[in-house]
Amino acid sequence: MALVVVGSVAYDGVETPHGKVDRMLGGAATYISLAASHFTPVKLVAVVGDDFAPEDAGLLAARGIGLAGLERVAGGKCFFWSGVYSADMNERTTLRTDLNVFADFHPKLPDSYRAEPYLFLGNIQPALQKSVRAQMTAVRLAGGDTMNYWIADFRAELLETLREWDFLLINDAEARLLSGESNLRRAAAKILEMGPHTLIVKRGEYGAVLFRKAGGTIGHFMAPGYLLESVFDPTGAGDCFAGGFMGCLAGRGARLSAEDLDFADLRRAVIYGSVMGSFCCERFGVDRFRTLTREDIEARYREFQACTAF
Repeated sequence: MALVVVGSVAYDGVETPHGKVDRMLGGAATYISLAASHFTPVKLVAVVGDDFAPEDAGLLAARGIGLAGLERVAGGKCFFWSGVYSADMNERTTLRTDLNVFADFHPKLPDSYRAEPYLFLGNIQPALQKSVRAQMTAVRLAGGDTMNYWIADFRAELLETLREWDFLLINDAEARLLSGESNLRRAAAKILEMGPHTLIVKRGEYGAVLFRKAGGTIGHFMAPGYLLESVFDPTGAGDCFAGGFMGCLAGRGARLSAEDLDFADLRRAVIYGSVMGSFCCERFGVDRFRTLTREDIEARYREFQACTAF
């Protein structure tokens, strides 16, 4: 059983207080897939141009990520983004966004992907997310993320899409915008009436909050962020959180729609999400994933257990 990941494979240019990289592998689907691949088989759906480097395809393939759904556009260029982070890295300024081949991305799943049970829909237009969901024939668990642009300008389309999702993963500002509530608990209650029965609210360096609606009640779990000695580059950390969360659930064969799902499984998935997000920040771009092992992941998971037990 594999996890199908749909979204962007891109190149980024990033400047942080630790240095500057003019061009490095990035994109939400890249980060999600690399993180999730440590827990479960992954099949990628994305689009790239002629400039997609063989060594970058090799990195994905080396992690066992299926590339049959990676569309290559002859004569095209990959999505490119560049930005600079503030001194404390809590804010970033976008310097350049070139959609390139991603502007005309209309994901089509290979036949070999359609019967897979797990689906993560990256940050693309809600109508496209809905169309991908419709291509899946035996989904056990489906969901993804969105952003303020879709929430504000494509609200009706987004709400229609969310009705078919099991979970939604967004940050706290997006949760408030989507719900119209400033209080996070009330915001979560409203969002859980929109379709998803599980909501994960990312809070950057402060961790994440999981909300789960089951049996007419809403339970929640709060996880801290991991305290790194040095944050080199936070780009992709939220996507790596998503990959760790979803990869953990898929690897355990979870079905979120089940009323009797053990809440401990969800708490465990959130912690693994936090673990994967923290590793992402230790190097520029995806570099930490070139050497990351499952032993590294389990050691940090045990650190989380030790520092949060009481």
